[in-house]
Amino acid sequence: MGDLLSRRVAATPRGIGIVCDWFVQEAHNATITSSDGRTFIDFAAGIAVLNVGHRHPRVIKAVKAQLDKFTHTAYQVTPYESYVELAEQINDLAPIDGVKKTCFFTTGGEATENAIKIAKAHTKRYGVIAFGGSFHGRTSMAVSMTGKVAPYKAEIGMGMPGVYHAYYPNALHGISTQDALKSLELICKASIAPSDVAAVIFEPVQGEGGFNPAPLDFVATLREFCNTHGIVLIADEVQTGFARTGKTFAMEHFNVNADIICMAKSLGGGLPISGIVGKATVMDSLSAGGMGGTYAGNPLATTAALEVLKIIQEEKLNERALKLGQELMDALKRLKQESNITQIAEVRGLGSMVAVEFFEAGKPSTALAKAVQKEAMDQGLLLLTCGSYGNVIRFLYPLTIPQDQFDRALDILCQSIKKVAV
Repeated sequence: MGDLLSRRVAATPRGIGIVCDWFVQEAHNATITSSDGRTFIDFAAGIAVLNVGHRHPRVIKAVKAQLDKFTHTAYQVTPYESYVELAEQINDLAPIDGVKKTCFFTTGGEATENAIKIAKAHTKRYGVIAFGGSFHGRTSMAVSMTGKVAPYKAEIGMGMPGVYHAYYPNALHGISTQDALKSLELICKASIAPSDVAAVIFEPVQGEGGFNPAPLDFVATLREFCNTHGIVLIADEVQTGFARTGKTFAMEHFNVNADIICMAKSLGGGLPISGIVGKATVMDSLSAGGMGGTYAGNPLATTAALEVLKIIQEEKLNERALKLGQELMDALKRLKQESNITQIAEVRGLGSMVAVEFFEAGKPSTALAKAVQKEAMDQGLLLLTCGSYGNVIRFLYPLTIPQDQFDRALDILCQSIKKVAV
């Protein structure tokens, strides 16, 4: 193990931040086994990629069958049916008005970058409004839209021009919906005319920003603002999509629809795939060749994604997300009350997109969140932190996790918080 750690440090750059000091040997559903024989309950799921769990048997079977046919042709050279069928199914599922079209890529960053390209082509404008605390990827435009400086853009200088950040509502940190909307108004008065804005991009529930659900009135006002000024409204559902919030798309929780939805992560059940679905009139704005990618919509990944959509429906993962999320929030709230853990500033969530935020002495506590994460790891539970201050623990367990294993994980979590906080 020690030798492998030293090899990693010597062979790979420090810019790749790594949570664990151990290496995975194998994984199944919600269990990871390390190369030194330890087992961990996985509440990270590859950063929200494994809503159907590690190596779901149906996904494995479907991919193996595709392996016997072909592994790659490049869709824009030689197309194949699984890409078209997946696009048809996403078009049917996506909560967007009217006729829809879908295209596929490989990473979430590709999805957000291409969504902006489409919006600019459609509107013939240059500006983009995003939000503080957001995460849209690490590539050039995506990281410019990301609303968090460290660690994503502190050392790379000026980002892409024409990107502006408004406040995202966060009551715990003193930002109301009205504050957020005033900041949007200020951008339009001080920095860019609405008639020059191509797109507003937002997360229905912020991911890296702390699992903050958008208030209903905030999203409704964004929709109204975009309607008024002819702006494309983009919902980044890379982390929220495919049953995590108790709906196939998180936008189903809101009373308005976006023009474009970006997706990735859990769509592929562990295989790399991303996509964009949107109004056909918007999606057709780029000429042939304006979108694509060598590996975009790879046949192994589209085959896996078709199976994932069946699993979500047939195994009722939306309903399970609601059930497990409520159990988790109830356990955390009960822990705070019964053990008088004042450092728990807030427990929040939508479905199974749940977070607990820690404060000490009235301020966000990064140290406490990391201490809970470490203690849980020592007890066999893998957790991830997030938030603008790194003081939030987010929960991304596979929705297929067995109930007894989930209950055991909640025990470890509560024990870890009590040990560190009390």
